[in-house]
Amino acid sequence: MEVSIEDSKASSGVQSESGLSWTDAPDLQLFVFALFFLFGGVTSLNDVIIPKLKELFTLSYGEAMLVQSAFFTAYFVISIPAALVVRRIGYIRTASTGLLTMMTGCLFFIPASALGSFPAFLCALFALAAGVTTIQVVANPLISMLGPPQSASSRLTFAQAFNSVGTTLFPYVGALVILGSLSKIDPKTLRGAALTVFRIQETRVVMLTYVGLALALAVAAAAIWTQRNRLKETPAAPTGLFGGLDMLQRPRFGWGALCIFLYVGAEVAIGSLIVSYLEQASVLALPAKVAGEHVPLYWSGALAGRFIGTYVLNSLSPGRVLAAAAAAAAVLLILSANSHGVISAYALLSIGLFNSIMFPTIFTLASEGLGARRAQGSGIICMAIVGGAVIPPLTGHFADISGLKAALAIPGLCYGVIAAYGLYAHANIRKISVT
Repeated sequence: MEVSIEDSKASSGVQSESGLSWTDAPDLQLFVFALFFLFGGVTSLNDVIIPKLKELFTLSYGEAMLVQSAFFTAYFVISIPAALVVRRIGYIRTASTGLLTMMTGCLFFIPASALGSFPAFLCALFALAAGVTTIQVVANPLISMLGPPQSASSRLTFAQAFNSVGTTLFPYVGALVILGSLSKIDPKTLRGAALTVFRIQETRVVMLTYVGLALALAVAAAAIWTQRNRLKETPAAPTGLFGGLDMLQRPRFGWGALCIFLYVGAEVAIGSLIVSYLEQASVLALPAKVAGEHVPLYWSGALAGRFIGTYVLNSLSPGRVLAAAAAAAAVLLILSANSHGVISAYALLSIGLFNSIMFPTIFTLASEGLGARRAQGSGIICMAIVGGAVIPPLTGHFADISGLKAALAIPGLCYGVIAAYGLYAHANIRKISVT
């Protein structure tokens, strides 16, 4: 898709490969930052509702992780269709469509609560994630194109910092609202109609939280729709639903997509287990509400790391930075699993700092040289985010069998592969074919 900014003022910025300039449209910067904030915050709420639904529906760790499976499966199903929509109607219109889809998913929490059904909540989460997927397919390549290619990793890392603002704020508020209302009644003591009524009553707070989000998303969609003519976009020729899968044959791109799968899976698995992990007697023995208030520490580490990473990635090789960050995360997992108390807790929470640069760095390393196929590449890479649907339940089932600390080996292996990719990308930095 050919893209340019419709602006009567002369450009003073450095042009990107798409013809866009970072300094041409500061209002577009704010628009993209807002998208990162919204989809990050909404996604991180899963870490808060998991312990709520686990309690209400008396689920095992593996069953509770189906929340993440339902959410992240949408990336596998929706990413390529969303990329095709971008190619046909453009970035801004697709962004507005994604926000409206997110709003619809939030409203699906109303019948889910009325039914008091765990599968109904999973359906609502899938619908919500369909909108989040669409937004992410738009946001990642757009921010990469808003400036020179050589600083794409730094620029995307800076944009991801706004994602981290959302993932830091939303869980804290969610913990106060949702986990603060955990009932003192044990649902295991109820049966039949009494259990159904109890679940309907207790899930109302979850439903009301997402209805409030729906209202905010409707306002955001309307605001972004007013900018639909801000970019002059020429629709690209149709390529078919799976026209871009041949790019997986490129080692840099194919391995990068695998690493997105592993990174998202590891990050989500850790975030989903934080509350239960901190509740353990061998860690901090915290009540659920207080443990939930610690979740933002994990995500605020990513926030700080992304601001730091914006500077570091302008000075050092992105591949080396990625390898070092992934190795540090693996070491912290080993430390947490083999220690107790405060050391065990904060070693796990500190991993957020090293997660910070992984997604944007992997994305830009994999996407370099794609040129006009960038939207297709974004769709395929976003499909790989389905790792968030696979790794967390695998980790949860392992926790059911061997305990939470032993289950940390699963994300640890993921970080090992990512570290190897960083070294490979650094060694092959000059061997990218541009098309």
